Amino acid sequence: MFRKTPGPACRNMRPSASTLRSVTEATLATARTPARSAGLRWSTFAAPSRFYAISGSLLPWLWAATLALSVAGLWVGFFLAPTDAVQRDAYRIIFIHVPAAWMSMTLYLAMAFWAAIGWAFNARMASMLARAIAPTGALFTVVALWSGAFWGKPTWGAWWVWDARLTSELILLFLYVGYMALVSAIDDPRRGDQAGALLALVGAVNVPIIYFSVKWWNTLHQGASVSLNAAPKMASIMLSGMLLMALACWAYAFAVVFMRVRAVILEREHDTAWVRDLALSKGN
Repeated sequence: MFRKTPGPACRNMRPSASTLRSVTEATLATARTPARSAGLRWSTFAAPSRFYAISGSLLPWLWAATLALSVAGLWVGFFLAPTDAVQRDAYRIIFIHVPAAWMSMTLYLAMAFWAAIGWAFNARMASMLARAIAPTGALFTVVALWSGAFWGKPTWGAWWVWDARLTSELILLFLYVGYMALVSAIDDPRRGDQAGALLALVGAVNVPIIYFSVKWWNTLHQGASVSLNAAPKMASIMLSGMLLMALACWAYAFAVVFMRVRAVILEREHDTAWVRDLALSKGN
């Protein structure tokens, strides 16, 4: 049969090379725009590979801050702060005891929060953070109980009393140990994270009990010396030393948690390409 030849009108409808080039560039630009917008979302930093890199770059600064703040806080607390009129020099244990007690409660809430996020949204990085926080929180709880005993002996005449504040703080230690034992006892990491999240959320009820125990019950433990809605009950130099030590504990907690979570990431992501590439680069 005869082949039809396109008429002049059809030939004029063909796009020119410059038009095709412009359309292609516009399409590529449109395709790249959502990718850049998505890259600004916080969720992209929840990827284990990116968190591993970011935390590694922060570690030297965190350890430097820990050292500097610890030296400054201990110097102020043990050498510059005056002797207390009632407790004499025995009160100086507060520069270790109070920041450790603060961190023990704060880290438990952080652990419960990230465990809940990992459970609710199936976020791997959140569950790994919860696991990494638990040992550090348990350490601060032990320090708080140990230093409290050394403070209680000269002031109360006893190393330990079944006081509401002390007992609830001891329960906090049991909750930390129970969480770590539970997630370690389950072979499947995802199932372990879910079971640990449930325990952490239930145990979070104990944190306000610790904080308000001196108000709800008649206890030997003194009330809060620092409060958000009242003026401090100590000299400014004492408060400065305590806050410096609190910042040192924060820097230490971040540094240790980041080191531990990096190890957890490598353990869980060992079969991924980026971990194999990292191992090869370290080997070379």
